[in-house]
Amino acid sequence: MCGIAGIMSRAIGRGPDLEQISAMMAPLRHRGPDQSGVYLDPHLAMGNLRLSIIGLGDGIQPIGNEDGTLWIVYNGEAFNYLELKGELVEKGHRFSTSTDTEVLLHLYEEYGTSCLQRINGQFAFAIWDSNKQELFLARDRVGIRPLFYLDTPERLCFASEIKAILALEGSRALDLEALAEVFTLWTTLPGRTVFEGVRELPPGHFLVAQKGRPSVPQPYWQIPFYPSDPALHDPEEAAEQLRELLTDAVRLRLRADVPVGAYLSGGLDSSIIASLISRQGTSHLKTFSLGFQAASFDETRYQRELIDHLGTDNRQVLVGNDEIRAAFPDTVWHCEKPMLRTAPVPMFLLSRLVHDEGYKVVLSGEGADEILGGYNIFKEAKIRQFWSRYPGSQRRPLLLEKLYPYIFSNPSRERHYLQEFFAVRDQGTASPFFSHEIRWENSRKNLTFLSDDCRSELAVYDPLARLAETLPEHFGERDLLARAQHLEMELFLGGFLLSSQGDRVGMAHSVEMRHPFLDYRVIDFAFRLPARWKLRGLKEKYLLKRAFKGLIPESIGNRNKQPYRAPIRELFSPLAPRDYVDDLLSESSLRQSGYFNPQKVARLYAKFLNTPTGLSSEFHNMALIGALSTQILHEQFVKGERLRSLGRLSPDRVVRRGGADAGPGAR
Repeated sequence: MCGIAGIMSRAIGRGPDLEQISAMMAPLRHRGPDQSGVYLDPHLAMGNLRLSIIGLGDGIQPIGNEDGTLWIVYNGEAFNYLELKGELVEKGHRFSTSTDTEVLLHLYEEYGTSCLQRINGQFAFAIWDSNKQELFLARDRVGIRPLFYLDTPERLCFASEIKAILALEGSRALDLEALAEVFTLWTTLPGRTVFEGVRELPPGHFLVAQKGRPSVPQPYWQIPFYPSDPALHDPEEAAEQLRELLTDAVRLRLRADVPVGAYLSGGLDSSIIASLISRQGTSHLKTFSLGFQAASFDETRYQRELIDHLGTDNRQVLVGNDEIRAAFPDTVWHCEKPMLRTAPVPMFLLSRLVHDEGYKVVLSGEGADEILGGYNIFKEAKIRQFWSRYPGSQRRPLLLEKLYPYIFSNPSRERHYLQEFFAVRDQGTASPFFSHEIRWENSRKNLTFLSDDCRSELAVYDPLARLAETLPEHFGERDLLARAQHLEMELFLGGFLLSSQGDRVGMAHSVEMRHPFLDYRVIDFAFRLPARWKLRGLKEKYLLKRAFKGLIPESIGNRNKQPYRAPIRELFSPLAPRDYVDDLLSESSLRQSGYFNPQKVARLYAKFLNTPTGLSSEFHNMALIGALSTQILHEQFVKGERLRSLGRLSPDRVVRRGGADAGPGAR
C-alpha cells in the first residue's frame, strides 16, 4: 500500500520539476513511510511513497518496463498477481522484481485498458507511456483505494489524497453543492469532492490524458444487477458456493511478505473472516478490536467469545469520549470531508494500535452488509412496503418497534408520531429512493443550519435530483432490495465506509485494510442470489449465516446485527473540556467562515451544554458534528495553515529521462 502523486504539464518547455512533485509527496508520508521514488521527464513528474508489503527488497517505485517506455506508480494490491505473472511469462514478458506493481505494468503493456478486467484487487495507479505521452489513471471496482485529480489551464495533477494537490496548487474554497450533498446523502456523489475543482476518479473507472488534458472518466465495471439465477435457488448449494468463494477471497488476501492480522468487532462478518484465516493454517492470529466505555456501543462480550473460540492474540483499544474529542481534528484532516458522525474516530484510534503493534495489514468484514442484505435500512424498507399494502393496519407498523426498540422505547417520543415518521410518502414504493427517503429527508434538515447566503446559492440545487440523473437505466424496475443495495454501495460504501472508516483512517497510521467480501467474484455471486436468500423475512444475511453455521459460536451467528456507532452527544456535554470545539462553534468563528447561521448553531451548541444527557434528536447530533467538522476543514484546508507547515520530501530515488534536468539520483 502506498501514496501516489503526479503532475502532467500542458506548457511547452515548462515541465514539472522535482521541487513541485516533492511538495505533493510531503503530505502523503503517512501512506508510505518505507521508501519514496520519483519519475521525471519534460512532460510528467510522478512519485510514490511506499508501504512495503510484497517484494520487500525490490519494490521501490516508479517501476519501468524493459525498454523504459512505460512507467508506473501504484497504490494497492493485485491479489491474483502470481497467477497473472505466470500468464505474462508464458507470453514472453520478463520481470526484474517480485512485486505485483511490475505485474500490473506488463499487464497493461499486454492488454491496454482492458487489463483492469483481469485484476482481483484494490488499487489506484498511474501508468505513463512516454512514447505516446499518454497518462492512464485507474481505480478499483468499488473504490477501496482513493484517487483525486485537478485539471487546470497549466497542468493536470493527481494524488491519493487531496492535501497533496492543495500542497502544490494552494488552498481552495469548499464547494457548496458538495456540502449540500454531504448534509443530505452523508457523502458527496461519486466523482465529486468538497473542494472546488478537485475531482475524484469514481470507483470502477479509468481516464486517459494526453498533452495534459484528461478524458471523461470511463467505466469498466458497474454495480451488477441480474435476474435471479435459477441455478442458485437451492440454498444448500448456494451456501456451499458462497463458502468456497469467500474462502478463496481470504486466501488471496493473506498474500504478503509481512504478518497479516484481522479486525474483530464481535459481529458476524469479522468473525467469519477471522475464522477463515485460522482455517487457512495461520497460527497465532493477531486480532484487533474496539471497546467503548459507553456500554451501549460496546461489543467486548462477543469479541471475547470469538477470541476464546479461535485462540487469537487480541489487542483492544478502549475508547472514551475524551479520546474521540481529542482525535476528531486529526481524523477530519485525513478524511478530507465533513462528517455527520464520529464513527471514523475510533477506527482512526484502532489503526494507531495496529501500527504500534508492528502490523501493516489487517483483514476486515466490510462489504458483507451491502452485498448480502445486512442493514436495518433494508429491513425498514421491507416493513414499510408491507405496511403500504394496508396503510390502515395497526399491527404492521409494530414491526418497526421490533426493528428499532431503542427509538420506540424513548419516553419523549409518542408512538403515533413515530408511525407517521415512517409512513409511506406520496410517491409510494415506486420512488427510486423509497428505501432511503426517510434517512435523507431527515438528514437534509441539516441544511437549515446553513447561512442565509449559502442557502440562497443552493436554492436551485437538489442533490436527490442530481443523484436521480446518475441511476442506471430501468433502475425503477428492480426489486426493492436490489434498489436499496445499489444506493448503499454507490454512495455510502465507497463514499464513506471505505474512505472515512477505511483507507483514510487506516493509512493515517500506515495500515492497509483488506476486504474479502469485496472480492469482485463474491460481489457478482451475491447479486445473482434471490432476494430471499439475503433477507429472509426480517432475518438479515440468511445465506451467509447458513454457509458458516458451526464455524463460529452460535451466539454470534444468531445475534441481530448491532450497527457500528460511536458516541456523539456525549462529546458536547457540560463536563467536556473547553477547547477547539468552543472556539470553532463560537458565533465569531461561524460568522467568519460563512457556512452556517451563527445564531442557530450557537443556540444548538448551548442546548447540548445545558442538557446533561445531551439532545435526543439524531438530526441535531448530526447537525452539530457536521458544523464542527466543516469548521475544522475550513481551518485546515481553506485557511491552509496546516498545509503550509508540511515542507518538502527528499525522495530516495529519482529517475530522470528524456532531457529532464540532471541532478542527484539521476538514472
